[in-house]
Amino acid sequence: MTTYQYDLFVIGAGSGGVRAARMAAGLGKHVAIAEDRDLGGTCVNVGCVPKKLFVYASHFHEEFRAAQGFGWSVQHPAFNWKQLIANKDAEIQRLQGIYDRLLANSGADLINGRATLIDEHTVDVNGQRYSSEHILIATGGWPDIPEIPGQEFIVSSNDMFHLDHLPERMVIVGGGYIGVEFAGIMNGIGVSTTMCVRGDNILRGFDDDIRQILNQEMRKKGIRFNLKTELERIEKNAGELHVELSNGQVLETDLVLFATGRKPNSSGMGLETAGVDMQPSGAIKVDDHYQTSVASIYALGDVTDRLNLTPVATAEAMTLVNHLYSDSNRNVDYTNIPTAVFSQPSVGTVGLSEAQARTNHDDIDIYRSQFTPMKHTLSGIDEKTMMKMVVKRSTDQVLGIHMVGPDAGEIIQGMAVAIRAGATKSIFDTTIGIHPTAAEEFVTMRDPV
Repeated sequence: MTTYQYDLFVIGAGSGGVRAARMAAGLGKHVAIAEDRDLGGTCVNVGCVPKKLFVYASHFHEEFRAAQGFGWSVQHPAFNWKQLIANKDAEIQRLQGIYDRLLANSGADLINGRATLIDEHTVDVNGQRYSSEHILIATGGWPDIPEIPGQEFIVSSNDMFHLDHLPERMVIVGGGYIGVEFAGIMNGIGVSTTMCVRGDNILRGFDDDIRQILNQEMRKKGIRFNLKTELERIEKNAGELHVELSNGQVLETDLVLFATGRKPNSSGMGLETAGVDMQPSGAIKVDDHYQTSVASIYALGDVTDRLNLTPVATAEAMTLVNHLYSDSNRNVDYTNIPTAVFSQPSVGTVGLSEAQARTNHDDIDIYRSQFTPMKHTLSGIDEKTMMKMVVKRSTDQVLGIHMVGPDAGEIIQGMAVAIRAGATKSIFDTTIGIHPTAAEEFVTMRDPV
């Protein structure tokens, strides 16, 4: 019988990798985890956490405006970018320390360095080789920057958390999560912001009402849009960037952010040498149990490029460890996974969009409400909230819930529990609302549109 140094060797100390390592070590397995950057992966260092902190920072300009309607006088507020960066860095460092302690306390060995596969049971880190019965790839994703003339002037979403100074003007290419979130952030802290989107609207794949309402509300806040447009080249002239678009327009700006997606972080790891099958995009192919084409090698999270959300990666990690080292064979249920976009106003959604529901069912009712949030009756800020329910008429089952407005993510999290429990519209109708809240609108929408 072959003896290995480790039962499980994890490559990548992001949310999924750390969860898998800790769980396996907690079950008594001998575990190592290798990381060549910072503990916590994308989410902690250049994703969810710093992004949300930046969103909070960008809200204050409207809060100062709104304060006057509530009797407050706020004189000459000023924003300090370097102070925000320093405070953000301190918080990220604190979280990295927590991850370090969690791994140490679990008994897993942390190895600092870039790991590459030698074969199906061997990993090399900094010239030292380690053998393991199972190997898990959890290396996440990386910003995808296109090869265009002037690409050296492009920054990625990773770079946005470490800018030396704040630009006066910027162009954001891409209309997905990252693009709309950074548009709200940068516009909120005083940067003149223009978005360039290849499609006919932002947030492709979301419910059309969400896309339309968010586009409308972002324009109200001063964000400019170039739709059905691609960026073709960038030139630097007299200290500023000239951005040439496919429609012939040339934009003058100080910063260009490409937020057109992330690609699986799988190159240069020896995957081909070990015989691991991959998609042309670099995504690692896995089966329902996260097993690759090589029986001893597994992969999960963004490197598999399926549903790229931090909570999904941690759920996959728990499922995999239970599958390997316990009697549990329960799989992750990928239906009705809620998500939020921390745009301004924010978006929350769970279940089917209206278009998806109508494709699959011929008896759909739509309930929709659009209104001014109570806060803005005094704030003087022109912003609307939209809430929407998609219901199958014959069964009364709620198939989808969507929202654009303050705290959308917080509200939709509770709605996701209801949808996963199979709640019907009549259950919502007989639920007593909490008054006065925006969320009560979901239990008071009586007539389909």
